[in-house]
Amino acid sequence: MKNVLEVMNNLKEKGLIKDYAIGGAIATLKWTEPFFTRDLGIFVIPKKEVAENEKLVLTDIYDYLKFRGYDKWVGQWIIIDGIPVEFISAQGLEEDAVKNAVEVEYEGVKTKVITPEYLIASFLKTSREKDKIKIQMLLEQAEVDIGKLEEILTKYGLIKEFRDFYERWMKEKKK
Repeated sequence: MKNVLEVMNNLKEKGLIKDYAIGGAIATLKWTEPFFTRDLGIFVIPKKEVAENEKLVLTDIYDYLKFRGYDKWVGQWIIIDGIPVEFISAQGLEEDAVKNAVEVEYEGVKTKVITPEYLIASFLKTSREKDKIKIQMLLEQAEVDIGKLEEILTKYGLIKEFRDFYERWMKEKKK
């Protein structure tokens, strides 16, 4: 993973992206006990402004990766030193998540990881079963700032979904 982070930092240094942060399951692993995941999700703020529902064009990024010898694809993942990497457009909630991510160091390489509050909101937005499990893990194992979480959920219109999720989860826990 160290090499992937170095590649991401190079993309930023060369101005091909404004910023990035690790999200998804790998980011969750920063805040919870270990579990299996197969890919590295990276939220990218592109160098060019992209409208809310406009597709992010990653041609410059992929051209750079191809030049560096990373041209193998498996589904939506590009393989970088054996690691499946998915680039995800950081717009709205995800852009705020990248901007508010915490800086960490991995094997001597600086990177950013999305905080638990933004991860919960992002997982709630996608609302897949595996994401709901990660929300539960974060609520149980991470130090979640509930005030900050509520602020994020309110800003992005997810507060009702969270309260419904939380109610169902608490009912399940009591069984």
